[in-house]
Amino acid sequence: MTEPLSRPQRKDPLKKTRIPLLPQGTRSRTALGLTAAAAEGRFQLQVCGDCAAVVYPPRDACPRCLSANLPFRDVDNVGTLLAETTIRTSTDVYFRERMPWRIGTVLLDAGPAIVAHLHGDLREGERTRLELKLDKSGQAIVIALPAKDTPNMADDPQWRELTCDPKYRRVLVTDGRTAVGQAMAEALSHAGASIVFVGVADLWKPFPGEERLRKLERVEIVALDLTDTISVNECAGEFAPRVDILINTTEHVRTGGIIERKGLTVAREELEVRYLGLMRLAQAFGPMLRARGADGINSAAAFVNLVSVFALTNWPAYGAFSATEAACLSAAQSLRAELRPGGVKVVNVFFGPLETEWYQAVPPPKLAPSTLGRSVVQALRQGLEDVFVGDIAEDIRARLAVNPKALERELGS
Repeated sequence: MTEPLSRPQRKDPLKKTRIPLLPQGTRSRTALGLTAAAAEGRFQLQVCGDCAAVVYPPRDACPRCLSANLPFRDVDNVGTLLAETTIRTSTDVYFRERMPWRIGTVLLDAGPAIVAHLHGDLREGERTRLELKLDKSGQAIVIALPAKDTPNMADDPQWRELTCDPKYRRVLVTDGRTAVGQAMAEALSHAGASIVFVGVADLWKPFPGEERLRKLERVEIVALDLTDTISVNECAGEFAPRVDILINTTEHVRTGGIIERKGLTVAREELEVRYLGLMRLAQAFGPMLRARGADGINSAAAFVNLVSVFALTNWPAYGAFSATEAACLSAAQSLRAELRPGGVKVVNVFFGPLETEWYQAVPPPKLAPSTLGRSVVQALRQGLEDVFVGDIAEDIRARLAVNPKALERELGS
């Protein structure tokens, strides 16, 4: 049984921070299909379109009938652990720092046998469930878990290496004035974060929910204004070495498309708060996050970017806002590549209209901020990279995969 994780002691300031090392990250173009599934928390393998054989490892042709029709499909992830071994020494510099490391062979009920990383609570001969996870290099690996959850299973070292669990980590939420920021702080406090720093612009101005926010356990309000470079740099100078997870909850939602808006004032405000604010955060906090990717139990783990699902397809009723969100998404993809050498995940959380005043005229279904907060915590615990929260976001994701042009026309009608 996994031993519960102990709260880490305060780091000796004279002790050197370990350099982040990465596992081998080279994959074939075909194998990147596993990475796409792992990013969303799905278990997909190639399934031959002609003979229905389930194929692993990824191939360009079916080993049974030689067909090249091998799409990735959701498959049953249940199997049996046939054999296990514990590696105690390795020539790979990443793994040799993390020895011992358990691996084993799992026979899936769906057919193929897979060599997988093993959770500490799993033993040879037991039933297991496999999951695809992203390792520190951003590529997909397979880990075998007990068939049923066990006590403290999230504290297993090999599992924690693949996730961004906020337990005992220090988190910065960038905007505590919004309902989303407050819900996020509450969810992180309940998830066991060591401390949740909550940024608030113009601390002297009261705001709805302030009293409740201040009463949350392990929550500390700090000065942070993403439209002010000096404010962001000062906050980073004081807190960046102590931030393990950064969650950008800052929002600027306004209605209107391109033609019906008169002037560029609102568009500039949107870009200033969302796009340029994201860049200020990345430039101020990114270098320290990247450097602390191997800093023990509470190493730097994730940069979370909350982004409207309409960054993927424009919603003309909020047309200019959608365009700004698309810019944020593109910036996050660049940031993902730049933080990867430190083993830090960039998590894009896509969501639809919220139960807030700026979506007042939008009919249901809408997403409650508390639901979004809990979903972000769950995504961090699972180590996901792309998360779709709520019915609208899930629907748009599915429709984009089938017919993007039809979705464009339907949103514009």
